[in-house]
Amino acid sequence: MSHIRHIARQNKTMLMKTGSYYLIHICVAAMVAYAVTGNLLASLTLSLLEPTVQAVAFFFHEKAWDRAARNGAANPTAELPAAAAQPA
Repeated sequence: MSHIRHIARQNKTMLMKTGSYYLIHICVAAMVAYAVTGNLLASLTLSLLEPTVQAVAFFFHEKAWDRAARNGAANPTAELPAAAAQPA
């Protein structure tokens, strides 16, 4: 359990961002699903299922982008073409 708390503390901002995204996504999904189905129960079910999966995917998407940014900062010539990376 302490491992989970440690990860949560390390990623506090990202988890808060993911949570706010999740809430907005649920609201939008519920409105769209209700407009399409006209069924309140179906729209609530869809609006909870799809954003939950998306929120988990978003968290890992952000982690991957953060890792890519760190790797790019550590090796600034990694993104340059081979000719540009070599000194003249």
